[in-house]
Amino acid sequence: MQKTFTDMTRQTLNGETMGTRWSALFHSPPSFDVAALREALAQAVFDVDQQMSLWKPDSALNRLNSAGVLEWIALPQHLMSVLDAGLKIGQASGGAFDIGMGDAVSAWGFGPEDACESRIQAARLARRNPAYEMLELDLSNRRARKHAEMRFDLNGIAKGYGVDQLAETASRFGLEAGLFAIDGELRAIGSQPDGNGWTVAVEEPDLETRGAHSIIVLQDAAVATSGDYRHWVDIGGRRLSHTMDPKFGRPLTLSPASATVIAADCMHADAWATAMMVLGEAQGLKLAKSLGLSVLFLQHSQSHGNGCGIFANAA
Repeated sequence: MQKTFTDMTRQTLNGETMGTRWSALFHSPPSFDVAALREALAQAVFDVDQQMSLWKPDSALNRLNSAGVLEWIALPQHLMSVLDAGLKIGQASGGAFDIGMGDAVSAWGFGPEDACESRIQAARLARRNPAYEMLELDLSNRRARKHAEMRFDLNGIAKGYGVDQLAETASRFGLEAGLFAIDGELRAIGSQPDGNGWTVAVEEPDLETRGAHSIIVLQDAAVATSGDYRHWVDIGGRRLSHTMDPKFGRPLTLSPASATVIAADCMHADAWATAMMVLGEAQGLKLAKSLGLSVLFLQHSQSHGNGCGIFANAA
């Protein structure tokens, strides 16, 4: 017997992960084991964080960062999958997305350590090769090795992967629809009980307030936004964005206010949103069209400093 809308109960679950919160929104019949799903969702994002966090000294990512050049390191499957995707997106973006920026991320204060002037100078002066040239993956044996000294950072892709793990975990529990999120990264599966997709807002790029710039309706798709107005550090009275410029080992100085990408899964949406911030509107829109990516660029208003200015959409 087919369930009707009135048979279903709206459920909202959430918890802490990766310095922020995860959430799940879905509708379930009365017999559904919500407590078991909550536990499984929490475990799914815990596993991702345990493997990919820079804040956990014993994480698999930190083991890779500490390994010597040409030393093979056995790694768990989740991390191998994200490294593989990160390298492929790095190459496809011409190096705009680069997981090998861990030294710069840490030096500028976006990792576990405070900003440090000497390490900032070292990061800016370092001779840089893209991670896709310097990290070798042996996928069949789940191991990796560096061909040069390099520190990896997955902040631009791990949350998106975590969202995908939430969605896939829910699917294994038999859910055919839901909206799953970590911070500003979201993935929708199926539709709501009334047949409509899942409505999410693209945030206005405003440091002071949280408001919606536009609305997106998702169905079996993911969306991620990277911007310069939420995660930043203040150095010498200057606000610097968390997104690194791979060419210069420093935060972006000329970039859109935000870039929002829609993709089939959240890992790719997350990484491409970062890449689009680095590429900027002109180059990013050209590449997005060639790849069939949907991207929305928002610019700060020159007259008000925090409003929405120019935007473009590539479908």
